[in-house]
Amino acid sequence: MLILLPPSEGKSAARTGAPLHLDDLHFPELNDARRAVLGALRAASAADDAHAVLGVGASLAEDVARNLVLDVAPAAPAHDIYSGVLYDALGYAGMTAVQRRKAREQCVVVSALWGAVAFGDRIPAYRLSMAVDLPGTGRLATYWRKHLAAPLALHAGDGLIVDCRSSTYAAAWTSPPQQSAAVNVFQIRDGKRTVVSHFAKHTRGELARHLLTRRGAVPATPAALLGAAREKWTADLQPATSRKPAQLDIVLD
Repeated sequence: MLILLPPSEGKSAARTGAPLHLDDLHFPELNDARRAVLGALRAASAADDAHAVLGVGASLAEDVARNLVLDVAPAAPAHDIYSGVLYDALGYAGMTAVQRRKAREQCVVVSALWGAVAFGDRIPAYRLSMAVDLPGTGRLATYWRKHLAAPLALHAGDGLIVDCRSSTYAAAWTSPPQQSAAVNVFQIRDGKRTVVSHFAKHTRGELARHLLTRRGAVPATPAALLGAAREKWTADLQPATSRKPAQLDIVLD
């Protein structure tokens, strides 16, 4: 099973530690593409219009400045750098040693800067969204789409892919529909299903944690994933089509 996660917008910067070594990251075939994005991000972050290009406000000046020193900044495992609603709900720090090992093996974060990293890969904190049109590389979802297909497909093998990404990050790689399930979260309001963004992040994190910590066989199909989800939530499944993965719909009370 492969669990695809989006990065968090905010990052928890490491205070100490050795800097990034690209050759230590998973998916080394992405390193040339990573170097290109690193160079383009450094140039964009040093420009007068950096905040406009990166789509951030003046309050994030420190984050933008951090982009200038990514080669020397302290790095830490991705599960410590990424923070926020989804990662709080996933709760890596509170897992057992066995569960943490499973998370490092089964969770991959799709990133605007790195393309994709495993949960234990050591990276520095940075500020860059997949929605950015970065001078030198172009729109990052389009850029990474050219590079991610082969390494992620090889990493997934023939196992189930549980896609917890937002649409912005899902655009960077379309996983094989027949072995994938995208996770949607709804609430019932006035008798109708309504998409909820904040609770969607939280629930996707909870689902990832449930899959990593539950007893029993690892789900190998979308139908088995539905069974695992129903252990905690009301859920249903829309079957995959030739072009679209199955849709696991979790409905919150």
